[in-house]
Amino acid sequence: MATTSDLKNGIVIKFNGELHTVMTVEHRTPGNLRAFYQVKMRNLKNGRTIENRFRSGEEIEIERLEFKNYQFLYKDDTDYYFMDNDTYEQTQLNEGFVGEQGEFLKPGQNVQITFHDGKAIALEMPPHVELLITSAPPGVKGNTATGATKQAILETGAVVNVPLFVNEGDIIRVDIRTRGYVERVKS
Repeated sequence: MATTSDLKNGIVIKFNGELHTVMTVEHRTPGNLRAFYQVKMRNLKNGRTIENRFRSGEEIEIERLEFKNYQFLYKDDTDYYFMDNDTYEQTQLNEGFVGEQGEFLKPGQNVQITFHDGKAIALEMPPHVELLITSAPPGVKGNTATGATKQAILETGAVVNVPLFVNEGDIIRVDIRTRGYVERVKS
């Protein structure tokens, strides 16, 4: 078993039966009181941030996570299918697990899946993806000086707002965290 002296930023611990990643650790020694560790943690399941005070020398449970690179293969009605880049084994994850970032997945794209005790707990995509615009209405001439935008449909079916000068057939870079247009990619 590990103790509080092993706490470091970035490690994953089991706290109250759930996995938390340690964001900050501060060792405090107030005047005539016992020393303690003030720890800020993020719950890996729901993303909530909490703070907790651990006594100095208290036992903690450090968890080991496994990170694997996968390639997205295809999506059926409710599931996404991925292939392990090393062993070629397939893994299937449901829509609820993948979440909104699934709108930006295209076949052949690489992602990282995090496992704990053989069970997938997180899927991480690169923050920016390059996608082809399959449908975009033409921009109105002379309206480009206002910073106006229009909606465009991407090859994955996702809809994003793009500047008026972007046309159907262009490849754009999209920030999946904000669902925002970043730039047009030169081919």
